[in-house]
Amino acid sequence: MDENKGNELKVAQLEQKNKPIADLGWQLDEWLRSRSDYVNADQFAGILRTLLKLAQDDAERGDLKILNRTLQELRHAFRIFAPYRHMRKVSIFGSTRVQESDPYYGLARQMGEELALADFMVITGAGPGIMQAGHQGAGREKSFGVNIRLPSVQDANPFIRNDPKLMNFHFFFTRKLMFVKEADAVVIFPGGFGTHDELLESITLAQTGKTQLVPIILMDLPDGTYWSRWVEFLRDDVMSRGYINEREMTFFRIHTSAAAAVDEITKFYRNFHSYRFVKHELVIRVNHPPSANLIDRLNRDFKDIVIGEVRQTEPLSAESNDANTLHLHRLLMRFNREDYARLRQMIDVINDDKSTSQG
Repeated sequence: MDENKGNELKVAQLEQKNKPIADLGWQLDEWLRSRSDYVNADQFAGILRTLLKLAQDDAERGDLKILNRTLQELRHAFRIFAPYRHMRKVSIFGSTRVQESDPYYGLARQMGEELALADFMVITGAGPGIMQAGHQGAGREKSFGVNIRLPSVQDANPFIRNDPKLMNFHFFFTRKLMFVKEADAVVIFPGGFGTHDELLESITLAQTGKTQLVPIILMDLPDGTYWSRWVEFLRDDVMSRGYINEREMTFFRIHTSAAAAVDEITKFYRNFHSYRFVKHELVIRVNHPPSANLIDRLNRDFKDIVIGEVRQTEPLSAESNDANTLHLHRLLMRFNREDYARLRQMIDVINDDKSTSQG
């Protein structure tokens, strides 16, 4: 057999091997055309096409096991959180090694209590220490547990154990995704490496615009120095070298009482609701009609991050599939997508505006 015939045979064998996959791709196209009225059909089709490509790629079994488990974990978590989409949630982080007699435990328990009274739900890693305190304060009804399976088994604390809102994750990255995706605020108590991992990831995601901006609150005792010394390190050894700037220090706030922290979170959503990008435009959704004075101030004080001008708008056509936000008022702007610390400051101005009607 000459070389050309050998190559032709290999091509024919490959085509024969991939024929069932190609047939599935054709059926997928037909299904997508038949479901033109289904708003998420394109997303399901995209997922299925990726799976077909994996089959064509002869992906290794180990890689497929990672993907399979990831999809299973995320699907399970999405299903558990889905009935509570209308509820604001706060993720609480801190050391697992804090004992119940520790003042930090008492502060975290009070934090959970105050959040529940303000109608927030609480998400913790479901373990002992600060996580247990947050659940104890919030109560089972207002608690989610996002547990991680470790070689040294971490049992869920008694305040979330056996609750249907308890999830157990194999991968840290899927667990962390749910912490970030579902959180309308992040509260961080003193802790070890894991706590600092969550803190720095929360700030980095805010800094880079990879998640919605939310309040990031560092909790300490009135006479505590844990976070103040950390801030000193940032100023003396990080900012001084130009690695971060002064504005980026506004991504987080330090509080020493649960009431003040909850007030900070509540104030963040006093008028501001959420935002999303529609192509190059940023749509900021607000609870109350924006006043002319507010719009003038935003255009005057934030022209360094706005290309063009800030103006009021009706819901854009691209937002029509989000029925839960269509009733909200909107500000439209072209944001430079670089300085999210300034966008965070803009949200503060939107919430502080005294001329905005609260009726």
